[in-house]
Amino acid sequence: MDESTWHKRTQVPLMVASLAYLVAYSWRVIADLGGTPRTIATAVIAITWSMFIADYLVRLMLAEHRWQWFRKHLGALTFALIPVLRLVHLLRFLTRVPGMRPSAAGILRTQIIVYGAGAAVVLIYLSSLAVLEAERYAPDATITSFGIAIWWACVTVTTTGYGDYTPVTDGGRWVGVGLMFGGVALAGIITATLASWVLERASRTRDDEEPATRAQVRELTALVAQLRAERDGGRDDRPEA
Repeated sequence: MDESTWHKRTQVPLMVASLAYLVAYSWRVIADLGGTPRTIATAVIAITWSMFIADYLVRLMLAEHRWQWFRKHLGALTFALIPVLRLVHLLRFLTRVPGMRPSAAGILRTQIIVYGAGAAVVLIYLSSLAVLEAERYAPDATITSFGIAIWWACVTVTTTGYGDYTPVTDGGRWVGVGLMFGGVALAGIITATLASWVLERASRTRDDEEPATRAQVRELTALVAQLRAERDGGRDDRPEA
């Protein structure tokens, strides 16, 4: 079995595992489980996470050129480390508008915006769970409920930083660091995408000011040469007077 076949066969099971991971983690943190229910939720989290790690390692082993595959599939590594990000793939249907045939650049921009927004939602939700679990029972903690955790995550990911709620534990602060870097990266991607769209819209009304590319010059030169050849051939075929 090659790597691509393995990947196709495991997509649906891993999507289900990703959803199970999210449900179990949410249940454990929001419900503040203890005893047997917490053990069950933790076991589900560990099993599903190990499935993603195993899938990544198997794909790496099945690849013909492993180092090259590793460099080209950094996204797969991200999915293995943060399993619930795979759920962002479920937004795929939002990138397809029936009856429309946008350009390749338009399709790419739509995918970036949809997937970026989905990743932002997942990032905020996961960070809220993580910071709440780290802060809930810490001395002098201010992030003690899921609602406060969501508010803190939204403020942090946008780099607003009101300062009304702040983590006091090392774990909570590391969650904040990751959330800030993730927010800056997503904001940069979405901003660049919107800038690309604006430039494309502006260039549509200024085609006469755009410089010709080398490919366009070569095509025009070839067309002129073809027309000259046809003209000269027509002259040679004429009978002499």
